[in-house]
Amino acid sequence: MASVASSAAPAVTKSTVHGVAPLRAGQGVSFLLRRLHSLSGIVPVGAFLFEHILISNSTAISGPAAYAKQVAFLGGLPLVFFLELFGIWLPILFHALYGFYIWYRGEGNATEYPWTGNWMYTAQRWTGGVAFVYILWHTYTMRFTGVDLHAYPEMSFGKVQAEVFQIPFFLFYVVGLIAASWHFAYGIWLFSAKWGIVSGEKAQKRFLGVCLALFVILTGAGLASLTSFRSRPQQPTEPGASVMDSSHATATYGKPVE
Repeated sequence: MASVASSAAPAVTKSTVHGVAPLRAGQGVSFLLRRLHSLSGIVPVGAFLFEHILISNSTAISGPAAYAKQVAFLGGLPLVFFLELFGIWLPILFHALYGFYIWYRGEGNATEYPWTGNWMYTAQRWTGGVAFVYILWHTYTMRFTGVDLHAYPEMSFGKVQAEVFQIPFFLFYVVGLIAASWHFAYGIWLFSAKWGIVSGEKAQKRFLGVCLALFVILTGAGLASLTSFRSRPQQPTEPGASVMDSSHATATYGKPVE
């Protein structure tokens, strides 16, 4: 009796796909909102963050006069209230609230990302939450309490300085700065990968290095600005006030101010 050889189906080895797949064509409101959420994180929210840290706040390194000049320039832009409303506040509000909605819905990435990517993706969610709280606080205190910096830009250095001289607020600023810098830098990588701008594992890995370098640059520039606020004599925070002398600063904050 002839034996019949059994034909077993060849085993198929599934290779692990690394990197991020581009967004596929979709339809409906949800797809559109996710697209807008991704885009708004780069423009205008990301562009504002980039300008705020690397340009505006970095002028504090050159001293109160340079910082006041930059604040006066921004405050003198035409239709500045509408630029802030539609170019900063509403986009940030939409990006944050829809981001919280995605987080709440639990649309995770455990099956698409390698192990390290999962940690980075999780960090993206948490840093977004921290950055949102930080931005709310910073916007409220700088724009809607105390002296109006658009009317009195010469008070701007002292107003920020009054907060960062206090250790709890200084630490809050540092944490918020790091969170916002990471969220933006890694967000650029996610945007480029999801929109298909950077495709392929090797290309995405190289571009991730670029984005991490941007995170270091943003954080370094922000920390240098914060250090500049703390390293200079106490500036006035109200119109007509004089610069606080070193003895007063020492008595108030327990350290001499150069």
